[in-house]
Amino acid sequence: MTTALDLVTEAKKAINEVDAQTFKNSSTDERIVIDVREPAEYEQGHLDNAVNIPRGILEFDIMNNSSVKQQLKDPSQLKSSPIYLYCQSGGRSALAAESLQKLGFNKVVSIAGGYKALTESK
Repeated sequence: MTTALDLVTEAKKAINEVDAQTFKNSSTDERIVIDVREPAEYEQGHLDNAVNIPRGILEFDIMNNSSVKQQLKDPSQLKSSPIYLYCQSGGRSALAAESLQKLGFNKVVSIAGGYKALTESK
């Protein structure tokens, strides 16, 4: 029987993933940061400029999300823009990255270790 952890492990084989320090050192030009946690988790703390789109609705909402569109000079270029995803520990963001790749997004990155790693790294 396949478990949720099995799905995450398989997703991580198919996606791009960076650690928290690499993310912090990356360019902020035209990148979109999406927190795929639930709204209550987001409200307890999140990265500056992160857009909250829970994983359960990400595929349905990302193309029409006004907060995402505001971060781009040309919203029609969303599928080719760098998109960084994070959750609490990295599992949901890995699954979300795999899903967005299947929808044709070609610069999607999951942040390994999620919000926990981001807040613990210096």
